[in-house]
Amino acid sequence: MRILISALLCTAALFAAEVNRPAPRFRLPDIKEQDHDSIDYRGKVVVLEFMRTDCPHCAAFSSVLKQVQQRYGARVVVVALVNPPVTPADVSTFIALHQVSYPILLDAGRVAYAYIQKGAFDLPYLFLIDAGGIIREEYEFSPATVSIFQGNALFPRLDSLLGGSFGAPAGKK
Repeated sequence: MRILISALLCTAALFAAEVNRPAPRFRLPDIKEQDHDSIDYRGKVVVLEFMRTDCPHCAAFSSVLKQVQQRYGARVVVVALVNPPVTPADVSTFIALHQVSYPILLDAGRVAYAYIQKGAFDLPYLFLIDAGGIIREEYEFSPATVSIFQGNALFPRLDSLLGGSFGAPAGKK
């Protein structure tokens, strides 16, 4: 029994080590070859998504991210990153099809590796970064996290990072 408890505590400690760490800095282009530097996001909460344009869960999550932009405005920055074999043409099609207004940046794997730090993972993969540039939460798509990616569970987490219920509709807290 002690071994099981020790193993569970070690697993919890390893998971906890993934958050509450500085978000790795990046400078990446979008499909128009305009560079986006993560240092420009300091002072704001950042929702950073790793995605693929052919991922149905990523497509569904784009609707949630549009709601984030509507609720929080400039207080929250939404950024998505793609990796090969996704091409700029694929991104352009995705943006048009899903009416995406947040930047989708082109990574070559280095930023994904710096953030995710494991070889195999499911997409979308999400990081919530506080205004000071610290990763506070991360989520990999799974049956346990569907409410983050396809429901309303993301909003209370963003409210918490912003210090209150800033995203609640008028008249509700």
